[in-house]
Amino acid sequence: MVFRKLPGVSASGMGLRLSQKFVFLLFLSGLVTLCFGALFFLPDSVRLKRIFLPKSDNQAVTVGSENDVREHSKNMREQTAKGDSTTKLKILSRKQSVTHEARTVERSVGNKPPEESNPPRTKPEPGGKARESVTRGDRVTTSTQNGQNKDNFDFEKFKRCLLKAPLGSDNGKPADPQTLQRREKVKEMMKFAWDNYKRYAWGKNELRPLTQNGHIGNMFGGLRGATIIDSLDTLYIMGLMEEYEEAKKWVETDLDLNSNGEASLFEVNIRYVGGLLSAYYLTGAEVFKRKVLELGEKLLPAFNTPTGIPRGVINLGSGTSWSWGWASAGSSILAEFGTLHLEFVHLTELSNNPIYTEKVMNIRKVLNKIEKPHGLYPNFLSPVSGNWVQHHVSIGGLGDSFYEYLIKSYLMSDKMDEEAKSMYYSALEAIETNLVQKSPGGLTYLAEWRGGILDHKMGHLACFSGGMVGIGADDGPQEKRQHYLDLAAEITHTCHESYTRSATKLGPEAFRFDAGAEATATRLSERYYILRPEVIESYLYLWRLTHDPKYREWGWEAVEALEKHCRTEGGFSGIRDVYSSVVSHDNMQQSFFLSETLKYLYLLFSDDDLLSMEDWVFNTEAHALPVIRKSCLQPETGTQDANKSTTE
Repeated sequence: MVFRKLPGVSASGMGLRLSQKFVFLLFLSGLVTLCFGALFFLPDSVRLKRIFLPKSDNQAVTVGSENDVREHSKNMREQTAKGDSTTKLKILSRKQSVTHEARTVERSVGNKPPEESNPPRTKPEPGGKARESVTRGDRVTTSTQNGQNKDNFDFEKFKRCLLKAPLGSDNGKPADPQTLQRREKVKEMMKFAWDNYKRYAWGKNELRPLTQNGHIGNMFGGLRGATIIDSLDTLYIMGLMEEYEEAKKWVETDLDLNSNGEASLFEVNIRYVGGLLSAYYLTGAEVFKRKVLELGEKLLPAFNTPTGIPRGVINLGSGTSWSWGWASAGSSILAEFGTLHLEFVHLTELSNNPIYTEKVMNIRKVLNKIEKPHGLYPNFLSPVSGNWVQHHVSIGGLGDSFYEYLIKSYLMSDKMDEEAKSMYYSALEAIETNLVQKSPGGLTYLAEWRGGILDHKMGHLACFSGGMVGIGADDGPQEKRQHYLDLAAEITHTCHESYTRSATKLGPEAFRFDAGAEATATRLSERYYILRPEVIESYLYLWRLTHDPKYREWGWEAVEALEKHCRTEGGFSGIRDVYSSVVSHDNMQQSFFLSETLKYLYLLFSDDDLLSMEDWVFNTEAHALPVIRKSCLQPETGTQDANKSTTE
């Protein structure tokens, strides 16, 4: 570069002045860079980053591989088997809840070390006044505004649209004395589990019965009382009204939704959203509706991805979300984003806000657009590209409740959701073609599929599928209806066999059909039982569909095994090895034991009009959600259907 000499200015003077300017500009630019960079290290840096970073950068994506999933799962299971309640698993650089298979994040792992520290909480808004929040273009209004309800849900009209009273003609009381006695035993088990939770772990998420203290965990984002929310509808249908009222009071006074922690979208949805929805529809108590709509709004930012497929983890306070560290290439999990539809449709019903239904309908749109290998749905999907990340297919963990929600969406829509119906039966056909197998001993099971190679194992989680195939049998093609009912019975029989072949008469976490094994766990890491409900769930559905007495007998076998091997002085506990006659407890009374296992057993020994299948579907946490009869719920036209009954 050539400088021209200015009049009256020497070359050396001009060079000195330019050098000073250069140093000054260098200093200024450094100062500006330092100031802006410092913003990202302040304690509230998440919010600042949301201001300065583009939307696409506002999602932290962690990357792992399928080997990560298996390895971390193995570690967690080994820690559980050894009774190590202090070891914490670290994945990459992020501390979070982990799972090896997802029907739920924590239930798949078993015990987790308790985290007693209180996360930071934001101050609730005074007076419960209306508040409007804008979530990146999604305008969501909750609660009230100027004293007027924003929704127009008519609970009394809803009750008139039910075909039967929710609790039946006589609370589902069976006429047979033996069946009634068995039902009363299940009710006593529920009261025992609840009383011990209340005594030792009130307000915590779950009970540790051996050490008689509470467990908080790290998958609910700072929310508390998971066992309370999960138990609401079970307490109500069992007629444990004193316990129900104390649970309701806790929700009114102590359920704090202003948490700022990192939560599993899936777990919060099926347990908290599902539990509050069910409690509202059964009782009409406004507190449940108010709380569930407030919570539902907090879940919406998880959907802010390029495809609209939500990420698995969300900070309930800031709205930031990311994928699980163990999920391949930052992917979302089929069983997690596919298990939102039932609850979100009901959030729209209660709020009169279509955004919730729009979010879950978009998930279907993405899934219908992409190619499915052999008609199957792999378990890992990129929320950025909308493509499958790898070709691992399972009807057990990672995939299971996606299929369950397809058929249940159809049933819950009063059989109007033709898209859900089409997707379900197409998926079922692909499952039959590729995954359904027959063992040398004649047992029907569902294998896992890894890029065309079958893994001949079936997880306890997959045992829900007997009930799923059963409830969908009657709406399939005419020529296949009996076939589907037979298939449902065969799968349920296989799962019962996994129970009978153990010393405790309880089923293992997974069982295999290779190297001469028949419905038996061949690996030490698969021998545990954490009070899971899936086998009993299928007993209930097959009982209601066939009234074959063997399903009640099988259910009673499970009751006797739970009493003998899982009941402790301080509550019910899972066990580490179902094949050992010397029982080792895992010190955890899972919340789903009260929500699912005991509820399904109670319904199994009740008449069919208690939560009739004509009016109710169960979410994957066994929370009862009503069939939506749009034609009945529309504004009055001067006539009423003759078959609508008052259920007061």
